[in-house]
Formats: sequence, structure tokens, C-alpha cells
Amino acid sequence: MLNHKGTQPIQTERLLLRRFTIEDARAAFDNWQSDENVTRYLTWNAYTDIEKAQEYLQNQVIDKYSQSNFYNWAILYDGEVVGNIDVTRMDEENFSAVIGYCIGKKWWSQGIVTEALKAVINHLFSCGFIRIDARHDLINPASGKVMEKAGMEFEGIIRKRVKNNEGKLVDVKQYSIINPIYS
Repeated sequence: MLNHKGTQPIQTERLLLRRFTIEDARAAFDNWQSDENVTRYLTWNAYTDIEKAQEYLQNQVIDKYSQSNFYNWAILYDGEVVGNIDVTRMDEENFSAVIGYCIGKKWWSQGIVTEALKAVINHLFSCGFIRIDARHDLINPASGKVMEKAGMEFEGIIRKRVKNNEGKLVDVKQYSIINPIYS
């Protein structure tokens, strides 16, 4: 049985993972949500105005923090909100979750997402999850490197699995990690 803890603050060596506040909308918009280079491989298009960022944060994130099975963190590096990491899907019956993440281009290739991913995986394992999945568009291999560095194993390619932000079904590479107490 899962023991949901929700989006609790997580401190790592360099990062603070915490709940978003509405005041984070400007940083989210400026640092990644409005950047087409960042959203190119995602399922949503870059935002064109700050109001969209505010609406998303309020309605899709902040309003859901009261649910103990809701997991969505702001990633803070040097005190600045630089990205997010969250559970995008959950199968409570089978103790599994899917993680997604996004970070501003300025912070790419610094190990920030790997550090955040490891921390979230550990948090989810402490809640009783057995399996954590993540996947990425085939043409975004950098995301796969993050997953591997976080200890996830490549499982295979799932064809035509997800619609990208252009509405086209794309192939994805699937990774997972199993809670070590069940290995």
C-alpha cells in the first residue's frame, strides 16, 4: 500500500525542490515555459504570455497541492526557480509512477535534473512506489542520459506512444528503476 506524502520539500547537495507558489510564474515563464528550444520535445508548446504560466501554475499545480497523491516540484538552483519535476502519471494499484521534468536551457548539462530526479525517485520509493518510469522522444537523447545517470535502465522503444507539441505521435525510449527492496 502506498503511503502518499505529497510534494514535500527536498534538499539535495545543490538544489531545493519545493512546491510552486504563484510568485514563481515569472521565473517559470522566463526560464523555460516560453523557450521553444526547451519545449521542442515536450507535449505542450512554449507559452507566449505570462498569464498562461500563472493560469497553469494556479489551476494545474497549486490548487492540487492539497491532494496527498500529487507530486510537482519547483527546482531551485542558487535560489532561482530553474525548472520543474513531477509525477505525470500514476498507477496506484501497481505501485508505479511516471516522472517528467523540464529545465531552462541556461542550466542544461550541469547535472541539475539528474540530481533532482534521483531525489524524487528516493522520495517516491519512501512512499512505497516500486517502479518509477520515465520516457523521452527518440530525438532527445540528452534526456535519456539524465535518466541513465539517475540509475534508470533503458527498457526499449515504444512506437507511436505520445503526441508531441505538434500533435504528431512519436516514438519514445522507455526507462525505469525498481525500488531496491524489491529487486
